[in-house]
Amino acid sequence: MVRAGSTILHVDDFTLAEGEHLALLGPNGAGKSTFIKLLTREVMPLYREAAPVVFRGNERPTLADIKSCFGVVSASMHAQMSVHLSVIDIVCGGFFGTLGLPRGVQTDDSMRDVAFAALEKLGIADLSARDVLTLSTGQVRRVLVARELVHDPQVLVFDEPCTGLDPQGMYQIRSTMRTLADEGRSIVLVTHYPEDIVPAIERVVLIKDAAIRADGFKRDLLTDETMSALFDAPLRVEERDGWYAIRGVF
Repeated sequence: MVRAGSTILHVDDFTLAEGEHLALLGPNGAGKSTFIKLLTREVMPLYREAAPVVFRGNERPTLADIKSCFGVVSASMHAQMSVHLSVIDIVCGGFFGTLGLPRGVQTDDSMRDVAFAALEKLGIADLSARDVLTLSTGQVRRVLVARELVHDPQVLVFDEPCTGLDPQGMYQIRSTMRTLADEGRSIVLVTHYPEDIVPAIERVVLIKDAAIRADGFKRDLLTDETMSALFDAPLRVEERDGWYAIRGVF
């Protein structure tokens, strides 16, 4: 990937298997979000005679193929929400790829039933009639997850999902990721906090300076030495019951 003459992401060889969970870990500006946009075709790789990115064996997938497979939740989506709409309308917007309902569009009972079921799955059905702008940040993030669930994606991408959340919100989002992983959906997580990596995610890709630095099991990569080198800071890694955390050394 090149922008304005500068490489913003270089990937030699990478494969993500069906049903696999993955965490992309690295500092701000490393290229993590660009990596995800490459997967979801929001950005395109440099042209080559042989397709550089193959989706489910298809060298020329349609955008509809990709959108039906992936659901994406990010903190930046939250920042775009500035209109007073009910939660159920926000979730129904997932049928149309919009935050809320497009002008002049009406939902039918079947759509609203699916939207309500998605809220119910995440334990927030009681919020369905609330104005989304009255919710806490953590509640809004879970509403955005429900919005993606209405088209039943096989893969859910969480791009920096805990940015700006308090401890309760972080707990709720991490629990949501764990629930979705346990029911068989593939989770792709983009983060710079090992604390976000739910136990179901075993594979970790470390990205720094627009390149993949390591790709392997988290038990091998989430170490003091590797994390300190990744973030250019003295760090100590702690593990408990499959959850990891990093602490600064002062």
